[in-house]
Amino acid sequence: MTRLALITGASRGLGAALAEALCDSYHIVAVARTTGALEELDDRIQVKGGQATLAPMDITNTDAMATLCRGIYDRWGHLDLWVHTAVHTAPLTPASHLDAKDWAKSVASNVTATGTLIPFIAPLLGDTGTALFLDDPTTAGRKFFGAYGASKAAQIALARSWQAETAKTGPRVLIETPAPMPTALRARFFPGEDRNALSPADIEAAALVKKLH
Repeated sequence: MTRLALITGASRGLGAALAEALCDSYHIVAVARTTGALEELDDRIQVKGGQATLAPMDITNTDAMATLCRGIYDRWGHLDLWVHTAVHTAPLTPASHLDAKDWAKSVASNVTATGTLIPFIAPLLGDTGTALFLDDPTTAGRKFFGAYGASKAAQIALARSWQAETAKTGPRVLIETPAPMPTALRARFFPGEDRNALSPADIEAAALVKKLH
């Protein structure tokens, strides 16, 4: 039986690094909005001898996510792993100056989509699969990080509830905190930071893969 890993937010950064790190032992279903970046990821996976199915979709589109999960069930009948790295990073701003559209997009991408995906994906994982979420606790309550910090914290709170509920029955829910990486996301938050001091995404991906075993 084909081992299958669904990666939401697979086009860049840690999501792409995890797709490459996992492709030697999983068929990768890569979800992201950017078709070109997904195609580049597919090229790198093929060079490594792996295989991927590309799903250029927006995780906030409930109908698209339902179609995706139904397609996975019809083709493979299961999922072994779900890695959720998709995240929206609203511009930094004081809480009193939050832009309504940025706030709505943060909640839709980071909270509502997660609440939609968990019920869709849980049956595919069954009691033996694994779901991996990535925490970013240093931003919760930090000044100017209101939209991102609050929505990311809500996402992880939801994941922790699922983790507690499935501790004895499965699927296994992991919540990990990778080291700061030189990703485009972080560059938006810390534009003047010394990126040489950060941990490369492929190093963090390798460490996370070890925790999946």
